[in-house]
Amino acid sequence: MDGGLILTWLIVLPMIISLHNSEWVSAKEGFISIDCGIAPGSDYIDGETEIYYTSDTRFIDTGINYDVSPEYIFEDTDQHLINVRSFPEGDRNCYTLQPAQGKNHKYLIRASFMYGNYDSKNQPPIFKLYLGVDEWATVRIEKAIEISMAEIIHIPITDDIDVCLVNTGLGTPFISVLELRQLNDSIYSPPEPGSLLLRGRFDFGTQQDLYAIRDKDDVYDRIWEPANSESISSPLVNSSFSTSDYKLPGIVMATAATPADENEPLGFSFLIAGHPSQKLYVYMHFAEVEDLKGQIREFTISVNDDESFGGPVAPRYLLSDTVYSKYSLNGSINRLSFSLKRTNRSTLPPIINAMEVYRLKEFSQSSTQQNDVDAIKRIKSGYAVSSNWQGDPCLPMKYQWDGLTCSQDTSPSIISLNLSSSNLSGNILTSFSSLRSLQNLDLSYNNLTGPVPEFFADLPSLKTLNLTGNNLTGSVPQAVIDKFKDGTLSLGENPNLCQSDSCQRKKKKENKFLVPVLISVLSVIILILIAALAIIRKLTKRRETRETVSERPKEGSLKSGNSEFTFSDVATITNYFSRTIGRGGFGQVYLGTLTDGTQVAVKMRSQSSIQSPKALQAEAKLLTRVHHKNLVRLIGYCKDGTHMALIYEYMSNGNLQNKLLGREAADVLNWKQRLQIAVDAAHGLEYLHNGCKPPIVHRDMKSSNILLTETLQAKVADFGMSRDLAIESGAFISTVPAGTPGYLDPEYQSTGILNKKSDVYSFGIVLLELITGQPAIKNPGNIHIVGWVSPMIKRGDMRSIVDPRLQGAFNANSAWKALELALACVALTGMQRPDMSHVLEDLKECLEMEVTSRRIQSVGSHSIGSGNSLDDLPLILGTQLGPRAR
Repeated sequence: MDGGLILTWLIVLPMIISLHNSEWVSAKEGFISIDCGIAPGSDYIDGETEIYYTSDTRFIDTGINYDVSPEYIFEDTDQHLINVRSFPEGDRNCYTLQPAQGKNHKYLIRASFMYGNYDSKNQPPIFKLYLGVDEWATVRIEKAIEISMAEIIHIPITDDIDVCLVNTGLGTPFISVLELRQLNDSIYSPPEPGSLLLRGRFDFGTQQDLYAIRDKDDVYDRIWEPANSESISSPLVNSSFSTSDYKLPGIVMATAATPADENEPLGFSFLIAGHPSQKLYVYMHFAEVEDLKGQIREFTISVNDDESFGGPVAPRYLLSDTVYSKYSLNGSINRLSFSLKRTNRSTLPPIINAMEVYRLKEFSQSSTQQNDVDAIKRIKSGYAVSSNWQGDPCLPMKYQWDGLTCSQDTSPSIISLNLSSSNLSGNILTSFSSLRSLQNLDLSYNNLTGPVPEFFADLPSLKTLNLTGNNLTGSVPQAVIDKFKDGTLSLGENPNLCQSDSCQRKKKKENKFLVPVLISVLSVIILILIAALAIIRKLTKRRETRETVSERPKEGSLKSGNSEFTFSDVATITNYFSRTIGRGGFGQVYLGTLTDGTQVAVKMRSQSSIQSPKALQAEAKLLTRVHHKNLVRLIGYCKDGTHMALIYEYMSNGNLQNKLLGREAADVLNWKQRLQIAVDAAHGLEYLHNGCKPPIVHRDMKSSNILLTETLQAKVADFGMSRDLAIESGAFISTVPAGTPGYLDPEYQSTGILNKKSDVYSFGIVLLELITGQPAIKNPGNIHIVGWVSPMIKRGDMRSIVDPRLQGAFNANSAWKALELALACVALTGMQRPDMSHVLEDLKECLEMEVTSRRIQSVGSHSIGSGNSLDDLPLILGTQLGPRAR
């Protein structure tokens, strides 16, 4: 492969294994391990690594299975290398991986290739490997017995991850193994956007000579190359080596390289090749393997004579630390030379246990519009389309799916679809209605049945529709006929389809007979009902009592078990509106007390309110059917003549916006409290999005609509502008987008199309407020918070980003992860934003990092672990440096 991206080993002996680690079991849950080319439905557990491998038939639709030539199969050849899947047809063939955690999370993806002269041509091919719509690597097979690997650490922006093999005309593409491993999102995080291509991963001090180390104690299943040298080792492989976030395997960390002359620096170099502008990132892993008995081991690190790389470093006994630089290393040179030099106070020589080198790869991260992707995949599945429909439908353009024409946008949409003579059968799927940019649709000469759907009339861009040569039935909807008056509708050769208004005339003729008969029958029924009602009324009249009540809601309006209050009740509860605790778009909010002593908040609509009574009624209706611990609870309502009010549980700590703007030291929320509030609010919003059917979009998510209890539990409030989303489309069209400036989704504002991702944007702004302590729009200057924080992110200036009132008391990993999550939420397009379920899980991880963060550990003269000294450190131990790409 190009640029040393493919690591090559001779197959000589099986890979080394070690003791089983209990963490491995849980890590397997994030594994996808595909043995390409084995029989459909086959699976097995590898005897050496204990990894579960499965057939690739459910991940890809094309290709032919082959066994490698027997002359390249030895007693110790790994089972997953003795067969391949080959792709003699099609320019692009793609595997689709769907990890359980979904998009916006970090994965190690590895593809392995052993030619083994499977095709008896003895001609190893050259072909391209793509990840999504971008080129990943060039696969160059030199010898039939070699194993070539491509490995990348990547964060996808879609739930589906496509790994594609592309024919370059230099031989037939094939693949032996495809693997995906879920990583901890806080590790391998360069301070600039991009994925990490593996250039080398080395185990120092090992006594192995040629064999790659693939140890089942490595919960991320990394493969380590031996780097022989003078070495020292621990007498035992201790599980404590794996306690860091990098979960380094004990067998690797139990050995370390040391200089032959302990008075000299430890030096080693790494040859590199590739484009002069490539950016390299190095991760160095250290652990003390000897009991120092009072001696000191401390050293600095320089790269290519640059002594500012970092240090001093003092490895901890039987505990792993990872050291990496803030900035990328320049790849314009052809060699990286490392020198580890002991400090003046050190009594022992330097050591290194392991090292990884990566090249930064910037992917376009563009793809076809997600709604179109989902719709066309449903069409593919519904009709079992036999065409080579794999990977992204439109990108790259030269590999777009057969029968599709796409727009030329950065994120294209499908504008033409030709499925003529494609053996389609059954009704016309409703999924076609989701292709909102479709201009031309040809479904002619298939075996489609059922009616012509009326939704064709609702496709705004559809200009031509060809349904010729099917078995459609019924009459064509008038709306469809009207849409294609210019003759661009083709309906011929559908013998049971009525295409003219004769169907309507026949229907009217039948009605002329039916209507008089129905009227006569109904008249008799009505007379009987009148008589019955008169009898019932007479029998019950004596039991009636007169009762004077205030006006009650009409049937079907707000009844769901919540208490109804009269205006007199509300006046009594609020002590005649004596204490105002807030004000909103509806009017004043008053403090009230029920007869049992329960305090409540009463939102009273004023006559001058800019919001209509319908909005208040809509909020009440919504809250009577949704119940969650992180949504403000509706206790009752009042609709008494012109008086309207909602009665809520009282939230004694007010709203989050006021809490964040409070300047008293006692009012400052600490970092853990802020994360817990974010988790609580995310719980509430995630419930609205994914726990309600149909989903509910809040439409006015902001810090002032997050209320806090006495114990600072957060609850989402103010649902006056909330909307249900249609299940099919998952969107709501609004001619006048509603929301609050600073929080309003720019995509929703420009298109009027509301969906769940509009709330995600608003929540991202709230998250930035929690991190920075700044309002959504800063005055003077009306600077939006995203614009304010962006320059500091580019500088990696976390100290200036996080609310200075915290005085550095926060975990750096947690802060960076929260910041990168906020940035993902405020991406310009909804397609790039995470779902609230993913936001919630990431926030839980941030909170867990903060809760379990260890006490500050001192390495040399620098304090590590508190996260408050990022600007002072040229080198960080196990600390994430910046927001990762999404």
